[in-house]
Formats: sequence, C-alpha cells, structure tokens
Amino acid sequence: MDIFSYFTSDKISFEDDEFEDAGAGTALSLIANAFEELSDLIKKGNKKDASFELDLKPFCEACSLISVLFGSLGIAFKFAEMEYTSKVNDLLDAASLYGTLSKVIDCDVKTDTVTSAESLTRKLRRVRQGLDLIRELFQNFLATDDYSLKEAASSAYKQVCAPYHTWAVRTAVSAGMCALPTRDQLLLSLNENDESAENEMRRYIKASLPVIKYIDNLYTSRGITLDW
Repeated sequence: MDIFSYFTSDKISFEDDEFEDAGAGTALSLIANAFEELSDLIKKGNKKDASFELDLKPFCEACSLISVLFGSLGIAFKFAEMEYTSKVNDLLDAASLYGTLSKVIDCDVKTDTVTSAESLTRKLRRVRQGLDLIRELFQNFLATDDYSLKEAASSAYKQVCAPYHTWAVRTAVSAGMCALPTRDQLLLSLNENDESAENEMRRYIKASLPVIKYIDNLYTSRGITLDW
C-alpha cells in the first residue's frame, strides 16, 4: 500500500525533508496551521450559514499531514498509518465528485450503505478517529514530563480506537507499543524541542476539536450513531 510520501502528482505529496526544504516549518507546525485554517473555516461558515458545508479537498489536504506523525510512532502505529492514509486517499479521490463532507454522507444514507465496509461514510468515520487519536495522544504527552510516549500512546489508543478494533488488532498494537520511540527520540525525529513541541501540539489540540465536532454532527444530525 502506498503512503502519502509516495503519492503521484494528482495526490498530496510530502516527504520528511520537504518540510525543511520548503522553509514552511516543521511537520507539527504545518499540521497545526492546516487545522487552524479548517477550524476557522468551520467557525466562520457556521456564523454565516447554519447549513455550512466543509469542502472535502482542503479537509483531506489537512488530514494527509497527520500521516507523518503515525510514521514517527513506529511499528505500533503502522496499522493506523496504513488504514488512515488509505482512507484519506479514497476521500481525496472522491472530492471532485462529491465536493463536501456532508454530500458524501447524504449519498450513503440514500443508498443505505453508511456502515458498509467500503463506504466513504465509514472511511470518514475512521479518519475522524485518527484525528482524535492524535489529539488524545498529544494531550497525554503534555500531561506531565514523566508520562512516557508508551503510556501516552497506550492510553490514547484504548480511549479512541480499541473499542472498535478486533482482539487480534488490539493484541498486535499492544505488542508493538514496546517498540515506540522515547519522548526525546520522537521530538528529534519531528525536529522539535520540548517547548516548540508543546506549542504546536496545543495548537493542534485546540484546532482539531471544532473539526472533530463538525464531523460528529454530520452523523448525529442524520440520526447516525457514533458507536461503530
């Protein structure tokens, strides 16, 4: 399965060294910037029109950047990187056809395929979980200097993803947690120090919440539960 760093020209392309070469900032700062822009779009859109619809393309472009973080977490989160990347890619491919997130869900509602294995609505749900997983991990990571990355990641996984994964997946993830990098190794791979990482992580935590809430509302407003 291809990952985003190997996207062809019609996909979003990024490699680790491109963050520095482009002079645009670190991976964390780019992620924070992208989600602040999404958050602002949602807030401004809701003020102007209660029926505001978020476009798929900018959403997918922001979400694609998260793949770098999954890759930095090693084998324990390889499952998340592959699943998340594939689903964002599928949503990006659908952007020209559907235009907005809400139209994706409306289409599946009409065909009664919301929870079908290959439905875009299901894929959007999984991407949303990926965003929330990173948000929860960041919160745990910043909770205390004594909180190891393993503890932060294990807690985030149990909170966000474990309830929806099979026993086999949960077991594999648990075993892989032992291979997670240390806090210092993660910061080094992301080209951050304690202070800069905290700033960018807090920016993402704050900016991702309106995005996650917006997606959840797309489901609940159509009578779709969030327990799957």
